Amino acid sequence: MANCIRCGRQLHGFSFKKICPWCVQHEAAQRGEDDENARQPVMAVPWARRDQSSITLTHVLFGANVAVFLAMALSAGSVDFGGLDLRPWGANVGPLTLTGQWWRLFTYMFLHGGLMHIGFNMWCLWELGSLCESLYGRWTYAAIYFITGIAAGLTSVAWNPHVVSVGASGAIFGLAGAMIASFYLGEFSLPSVAIKGTLRSLVIFAVFNLFLGQFFGGIDNACHVGGLVSGLIVGALIARFAPGPDALRRIGVLAVVALGVISAVVGVQRWRGAPMRMWRALDSISENDPNREIIQLQAIVKQQPNLAQAHFALAQAYFNREQFPQAESEFKRVVELQPQNADARFNLGITLLNEKRLDDSKAAFTELLTQDPKSAEAHYGLGLTLADAEKYQAAIEEFKTATSLNPQFSGLYYELGNSYAKLNMYDDAIAAYLQEKQKNGDNPDVEAALADAYQAKGMTKQAQEAKNRAAQLRSEEH
Repeated sequence: MANCIRCGRQLHGFSFKKICPWCVQHEAAQRGEDDENARQPVMAVPWARRDQSSITLTHVLFGANVAVFLAMALSAGSVDFGGLDLRPWGANVGPLTLTGQWWRLFTYMFLHGGLMHIGFNMWCLWELGSLCESLYGRWTYAAIYFITGIAAGLTSVAWNPHVVSVGASGAIFGLAGAMIASFYLGEFSLPSVAIKGTLRSLVIFAVFNLFLGQFFGGIDNACHVGGLVSGLIVGALIARFAPGPDALRRIGVLAVVALGVISAVVGVQRWRGAPMRMWRALDSISENDPNREIIQLQAIVKQQPNLAQAHFALAQAYFNREQFPQAESEFKRVVELQPQNADARFNLGITLLNEKRLDDSKAAFTELLTQDPKSAEAHYGLGLTLADAEKYQAAIEEFKTATSLNPQFSGLYYELGNSYAKLNMYDDAIAAYLQEKQKNGDNPDVEAALADAYQAKGMTKQAQEAKNRAAQLRSEEH
């Protein structure tokens, strides 16, 4: 980046001139050509700050981002990182951030997903950061950077709670927003001509990058919008209420903005917190403590008794542990809260089937079929109920209907084959089992059933091969 040939100040990346706007204005004033109405009040001229260190906060932020990236690259042995790589380093993601790890709203600003990501962000930080720091001063610049960066991260987890968000771009958009507002409202002692050009460049930068975010995957536009809007707000408040060198007024404005962000944090936590606690509970199941998931979900349900997702997750946890009465109770609660929830009705039917309550199970699947006559799940469930009642021919008809509605339904052809086998229709059973293998891959239960069907047909060689394959698949599972 070039320096002004008069005062040595760095010229921002949007300028193609050799003399900075302040020096242009200063020389015009010395010649008596300065128009008081064409300039804007307030900021001290740059040559009054020469006693400050040549190491700027922009340099420090730039170095911190690069240092973190290098540490991650050395640790991972790569320069491209996925979501699982970024989480331990402090990435911003709803199930972690919104369940108590609020520090991620700060740390995510120093993480990047790859070389292109950090390269573009650091170029923008170097250019915009240097300009913003020179205009606002070091400490106001720092406050704007971190306040808008946190606001951007909060917007991201509010809008896209399951997206892993990283990067300095939210804070960079915050800087752009603050400068746009301040330039437009008259914060800096710059000639009007210089302001118009810089303001136009900043607006183009913001609009162009938001436009790109709409058409390219992996770009967190919610974060960018949050940074830009919060930057516009803080820049406008500074320009209107604390434009001068009065430090107390400036601190007061920034404190009000910070309190606003904290209030937004509380609001987002109330809005998204309970579902995120549920997701975190599901993600943090401990193999050494199988009750942990249920305990965490019970706590969430107690806090949020009308949260259907939590009841559904708790029901599934009970079902997986074969605690069918408790699972039934939770699935029924989901149906009460969300009568149109097809998954809850289907799982309720399966739970009742496991309790050997065939009439109740059939009623649940029939109700699901009433809601959606083309539900493959409902026909599949009815088929299971009929097969359990040893009405195999009727079960076959339900399974066939389900296959016509959803040919890829996992386990459907296996159950169809079992019903054929019960009726000694082994050719049809073998064909059904082979269909299951073709559509859904190898499965030891399917191979074992296939072996029995081959054996019943007197196909000893094929039966032995299927048995061996079943044993191999089971050994691989363990």
